[in-house]
Amino acid sequence: MNLTLRVWRQKDASSEGQFETYEAQDISPDQSFLEMLDAVNEDLIVAGKAPIAFDHDCREGICGTCSLVIDGRAHGPDSGKTTCSLHMRRFSDGDNIVIEPFRAKAFPVVRDLVTDRSSFDRIIQSGGYISVKTGSAVEANAMPVPKENSDLAMDAAACIGCGACVAACPNASAMLFIGAKVSQMALLPQGQPEREQRVLKMVDTHDAEGFGNCTNEYECMKACPKEIDVANIARLNREYLKATITTRD
Repeated sequence: MNLTLRVWRQKDASSEGQFETYEAQDISPDQSFLEMLDAVNEDLIVAGKAPIAFDHDCREGICGTCSLVIDGRAHGPDSGKTTCSLHMRRFSDGDNIVIEPFRAKAFPVVRDLVTDRSSFDRIIQSGGYISVKTGSAVEANAMPVPKENSDLAMDAAACIGCGACVAACPNASAMLFIGAKVSQMALLPQGQPEREQRVLKMVDTHDAEGFGNCTNEYECMKACPKEIDVANIARLNREYLKATITTRD
């Protein structure tokens, strides 16, 4: 099938960007979306033009690097999928597809469709860790965890930190991301030592990085490829309120 692509091109963070139009020809419905972009880039290189820069790594829906907004939706039209898991059979011959990077102050554009999401790394560095002892692993049955808590913690830990929640949120909030990271540790015994300081530091870093506030739009959960529940934001709010009362003057 043949497609028309409107792709955001931007030389670097300090340059103004614009949409440019490209033709994607003889695309197989069995190709992934990133394979389609690879084919377009091959044609651009042959023509002596700069290829479209986009980010990717695993191409298996695990790493979250393939962060694109496709026709106005983070990761594309399918729910519960990353861009690399999206296949061209989802589109029709003759379609016009608009492709752009995640839009957020805290995710500045590096080039074309590539954004700098190191703000997420700094949030994790500020408090997304637990105290551990070196040496052999603890006996599995030495620290029992209620099944409900372990299930909820595992669901929260499914977050791959792709940033789709930020791209979908009208406020560019990362509260679903922080909620997932705080929840997965607050629900388990191993996460208790830094529990209060963790949530305070992560939220403070979130605000300092330029992310917006959550206003319960629920767009984040809809866009999340791992379908992280907004209940984790509610848990984050409770953790933050408790920590504020018990640790701050």
